[in-house]
Amino acid sequence: MTHSVESRFLAIVGGAVLALVVPLFALFLFLSTERATRELEDHVGVLLNANAQALAKPLWDFDEESVLRITAAILSDQAVNHVRVSDASGALSVSMPENATPPASFISRKVPIVYKALEGPKTVGELTIYYEGLDVLASLNEAEGSFIAIFIIAVVLVIGAAIAGNRLMIIKPLLKLTAAIEATRKLGARHHVDWQSRDEMGRLAKSFNAMQFKLDQEEQELKLAHRRATDIYNMTPALLFSIDEDDRITGVSDYWLLATGYKRTDILGTRFSNRVPESDRQGYLERKRERDLEGGRSAWECTTKFTCADGRTIDVLIVESVKKAVDDAQGLSLSVMTDVTALKQSEARNHHQAITDHLTGLLNRQGFEHALDQKISEADALGTELGCLFIDLDRFKWINDNLGHQAGDSVLRRIADEVRPLLPLGSVAARLGGDEFAILFLDGEAEARALQLSAEICAIFDEAFVLDGSSARLSASIGIALYPTHAENATELLQHADLAMYSKKHGGKNGAKVYHPLLQDSTRQRAEIERSIELALANDWFHAFLQPIVDLTDGTVIGYESLMRLAHPEKGLLPPFQIITVAEETGDIVQIGDKILEKALANLRRLTDETGDETTYLAVNYSPLQFEPGLPPRLASLFDIYGIRPQRMVIEITEAMLLHDNPQVHAVLEQLKDLGCRIALDDFGTGYSSLSYLNRFPVDIIKIDQSFIRSLTEGETGKRKRSRLLAEGITEIAHKMGCSVVAEGIETGAQWEIVRDFGCDYGQGYLFARPQRVDDLIEQHLWLQEKTTTVA
Repeated sequence: MTHSVESRFLAIVGGAVLALVVPLFALFLFLSTERATRELEDHVGVLLNANAQALAKPLWDFDEESVLRITAAILSDQAVNHVRVSDASGALSVSMPENATPPASFISRKVPIVYKALEGPKTVGELTIYYEGLDVLASLNEAEGSFIAIFIIAVVLVIGAAIAGNRLMIIKPLLKLTAAIEATRKLGARHHVDWQSRDEMGRLAKSFNAMQFKLDQEEQELKLAHRRATDIYNMTPALLFSIDEDDRITGVSDYWLLATGYKRTDILGTRFSNRVPESDRQGYLERKRERDLEGGRSAWECTTKFTCADGRTIDVLIVESVKKAVDDAQGLSLSVMTDVTALKQSEARNHHQAITDHLTGLLNRQGFEHALDQKISEADALGTELGCLFIDLDRFKWINDNLGHQAGDSVLRRIADEVRPLLPLGSVAARLGGDEFAILFLDGEAEARALQLSAEICAIFDEAFVLDGSSARLSASIGIALYPTHAENATELLQHADLAMYSKKHGGKNGAKVYHPLLQDSTRQRAEIERSIELALANDWFHAFLQPIVDLTDGTVIGYESLMRLAHPEKGLLPPFQIITVAEETGDIVQIGDKILEKALANLRRLTDETGDETTYLAVNYSPLQFEPGLPPRLASLFDIYGIRPQRMVIEITEAMLLHDNPQVHAVLEQLKDLGCRIALDDFGTGYSSLSYLNRFPVDIIKIDQSFIRSLTEGETGKRKRSRLLAEGITEIAHKMGCSVVAEGIETGAQWEIVRDFGCDYGQGYLFARPQRVDDLIEQHLWLQEKTTTVA
């Protein structure tokens, strides 16, 4: 820098000299030379003119001696270098110095030599003088030379004074300023300039020292702030680290080192992605690329795995805050890494619990739906079929209702344990809820494999389940649907398997059925029934029809059985069997039963009021779903409302309800008996008939199933005989147990005569009357009463 400033100063001074002094000096020399040259020419001109006149007479007279003398006199002049004299006739020619040729650089001037003769002027010859031109310095006189010398000395002294002053007043403080800057740069400490003056350099030094002082303060503050920031960075109880745009680690906190086990010197400058296991590295880098493609969000987070120094792999949540580089400012990055291994494990456990049925250990519905989507993707990728089995247990609800949910749970666990060994490799099994199960498997021959698996599952139920000393027989209705043969997506596959299952359940249970598009018709029919039930409950379309029960000896009406009917305003009366089946499956049977019970009691009240008969009874059928502890109090309340004696009420139950001697059923029956109601065992002789029921339960009436009554007059002789023996036996045993017997489904006089002959007490059927509205029964009574009065 010193040489640069001084060189520039010298260049400025030299330039000033060249621009100002040199032109003046050159002008002075030019003018001096002009003057000297003019004087020389004037002198030469005088010599020529004077000597030309002097040479005129000798040349006229051809006086060579005089010519030589005059020529020598001319040559003696300092300004003349060569002289030549020649006459006009050529006879005389003098040149001095002799035998010398003047150089071409000499200046020559000549004049004619004219002799003034009497005849007039005569040119007798020519005088030529050769002289050397003056150079610049030679033209100077003594005074001018002295002036130039003084001028040059003055210029040199001024330049020297300027250089000395520059070095003293500028270069010296600049050198000190430079030394202070260099010392600050090299040593890091702030150095001051030792210079004081009242000029600009003094102010510059003072400003520099003030700036150094201020910078020193700011530097100390920055160091303090940096130390504090570093301390905060390291003391923050979090795993902090920073990376650059190339994913290289530029900083880590002490807590980060403590948690990961790395040393700071080993980790700085390495790529963070290298600490991510290879199995997760590509995913981590892909998420970072996606972030960059989205414009580089200022805050970004992701979860990945991280390998610690000791080889442990942990799950970490990384939250990164990034400030992009703008102009010359560097980009900044701060990331917080949180060990979420325990959280991930907890999430995994929670996820497992969320998708697992806690009772059986199989997947639940949520887990199954997720697995179903995955299996469909696998089937598409492999170009194979996906089989779906939808399994529903037949008669399982009875176990829950009669043996309790604990027994039902035990059955479900046992079934799941027995199904597991049967599952194909890579298959998925789930309990969708209640007694519904589903199985998924991939197979190139999925239908054949599904039928084989279904047969193996059904074989599980060949033997009865023994529960707390009681045995129960179950079976499985299985629906089979295949992807993509029967469905285009997961929803359709499960729906179609469910549809096939329901078709099998309604068509006989205990087996498997493969989905067929025609099954959609039955689904629509079921949906229509469900919709009709919903509308009927909302619009009061359910009615309690009454079918008379007569004394077989004389045909006298001794009671009525209440039968449910749905009177659709457009479709008319709907088949009750389908309504009851669907209602029991949907749970609407309880609400329907309550409506029918209340309407039946109201109808009995009307009949009693019209006929005055206080002895006829009302038989009401009860579904197992309605048989609950609240039934006796509800009946007692309705008896009070309608003024019906409890003795006129007969509760009809099926044998299936008594199968496993449920304590709750037994308690409700006892309460009904205590209330005054009678108990009728409906459809006796079918299903799980057991004469022990008559001893263990408070049964008052036995109703022989209509299938026995129909077989008394139909079929081959041997079958009719066996049916009669069975019916007679039931009647005799029932009478001995103190029970009355009602024969159901009497449709012919022959059947009436047979059952009456072997001692059956009462009967009902189309032979006597169909189920009717109460208005029709009242109208018939009034008609008979009027006819009797007329006859009388």
